[in-house]
Amino acid sequence: MKKVLVIGSGGQVSTELSASKPGWCVLDVAGHATLDLAKTHEIRPFIAASKAELVINAAAYTAVDKAEGEEELANLINAVAPGELALGTADLGIPLIHISTDYVFNGESRRPYNEYDTTAPLGVYGTTKRAGEQAVAANNPRHVIARTAWVYSAHGHNFVKSMLRLGAKHERLAIVSDQLGSPTSAGDLAHAIWQIAERLLANDARDDFGIVNIAGTDIASWYDFARAIFAISKAHGGPDPEITPILTEDYPTPARRPANSRLDTKRLERHFGITMPPWRNSLEDVLHELRGLD
Repeated sequence: MKKVLVIGSGGQVSTELSASKPGWCVLDVAGHATLDLAKTHEIRPFIAASKAELVINAAAYTAVDKAEGEEELANLINAVAPGELALGTADLGIPLIHISTDYVFNGESRRPYNEYDTTAPLGVYGTTKRAGEQAVAANNPRHVIARTAWVYSAHGHNFVKSMLRLGAKHERLAIVSDQLGSPTSAGDLAHAIWQIAERLLANDARDDFGIVNIAGTDIASWYDFARAIFAISKAHGGPDPEITPILTEDYPTPARRPANSRLDTKRLERHFGITMPPWRNSLEDVLHELRGLD
């Protein structure tokens, strides 16, 4: 039985990874109580003691706006710690799958971003995540950097749960309509990561390593996303507020967001044989799951 270590207990993706493991031995879903990524000197010994055959890093500092005032902490978690994870896995000669973000791009492209496009993050979060990518690539050649976007699930903090909470309190909501992205179910992301992990341990092919985009298919703005959420919600007797589209300039935030952070998933499909489902299909599944939660 293959032994895998997942870093990032309690997060959306780590929760789905632990729920969807395909009969593997997940040694641990290491969270803050088990491994404090801010204590970077503890990371390599922790990896060595794990005896893992593969490590998946699903941990990150993801508070995009808060990061503007906590750059040192964001850099520690998003950049320095992944570099140490890469060194620790390289010491053992094992692969590392590291989850990254669409926010490494500035959003100026008119098409979806592929794995070879130049990165140019707009804020601290994206900058530190890009630094983490660079550290992983430099410290362990047997790496997969999985870029994803707009992750949502029935767990943790995300746009879907925020919309449902706000929709239950307000009759009208104003949602940004000029930012485009690729909504991604954490469950779909976890399933794809497990498929890649299995391939890495079975084949150890050099061309498997590098960056791969893993994101929901089809295009959406936050406004489109919100409309879809409430259309499903209404069909099941949930909140259905009036949604008004607004521009980014009408909703200023501490951190700038890319206007276009759509991800091209052709490499995922052609090289790994994985096709991500349309985000609307997965959204319905997540909302059905939420109906059964308190």
